[in-house]
Amino acid sequence: MKVVFHINELEKWETVLGNVNNLLISGKGEIKSIEVVANGNAIKAFVETKYLIPMHELVEKGVLFSSCQNAMNAQKIEKEALHPFIQVVPAGVLRLVELQTADYAYIKS
Repeated sequence: MKVVFHINELEKWETVLGNVNNLLISGKGEIKSIEVVANGNAIKAFVETKYLIPMHELVEKGVLFSSCQNAMNAQKIEKEALHPFIQVVPAGVLRLVELQTADYAYIKS
């Protein structure tokens, strides 16, 4: 099972991180890949310390976090400001399409 979580609102990070963790627990052995794609103002969580520890714990379990370059440009956030484990993708919507065409289940938060 491959899953992509899409988040574009900063206020929804606690829910997303909880859902990802719950999926890892309940889908143990069935989960092949989880990626969280953020665009809009949700990318601000990638520079804040509030979610650093829970994100890092999920990264250690194999979860990928992707930030939309277009949203970063709009909000004047440089790649160097992001947590080191965040990958940058040219466009969040393009990444979502790529993953869905690669048979990832899509979950909007």
